[in-house]
Amino acid sequence: MNNRLICKKANQLVRFYKTRDPFEMIKGMNVILVFHPLEDIRGFYQYFQRNNIIYIDEKLDEFEKKFVCAHELGHMFLHKKTNAIFMDTKTHFKSDRFEQEADLFAADLLISDELLAEYSEYTCRQISVLTGYHEALIELRRLI
Repeated sequence: MNNRLICKKANQLVRFYKTRDPFEMIKGMNVILVFHPLEDIRGFYQYFQRNNIIYIDEKLDEFEKKFVCAHELGHMFLHKKTNAIFMDTKTHFKSDRFEQEADLFAADLLISDELLAEYSEYTCRQISVLTGYHEALIELRRLI
C-alpha cells in the first residue's frame, strides 16, 4: 500500500476522534480490547465473526501498549482480512510488508507533525526520552 494512503488514513482517524491516543479512539469503534499475557509476541489483531479484536500483552509498559494498540489498529484498517500469524507459520509468504505498513500507520497516528517541529533540533534519541516512544519509531516518523 502507498505510504501516503497509510498516513492519510491515520490522520483521518486523528481528525475524527480528536486524539492521537489509540485507546481513546477504540472506545468509539467496534473493537474488543483484550489484555492478556502473551508469549513471544507483543500483540495481534483478529477479525472474527464480524468482530475486531486487539490482543495486547499485559506485561508491556504503557508506551509499548499504546504503540502496539496503534500498530494493531493499522492492521485493522489496512489489512482487515489478512491473517499474518497464519501466513508466517503455515505458508511460504511473509508478512514483513504488512508489519512495516502497520508500523508506519502507528508512527503517524502517535506522533504529530507539531511535535516533530517543536523538537526539530533534538535527536531521535532525545525525542524518544521525552516522549517514551522507541527511538526507531521516532526515526520512522521523521522519514514520513
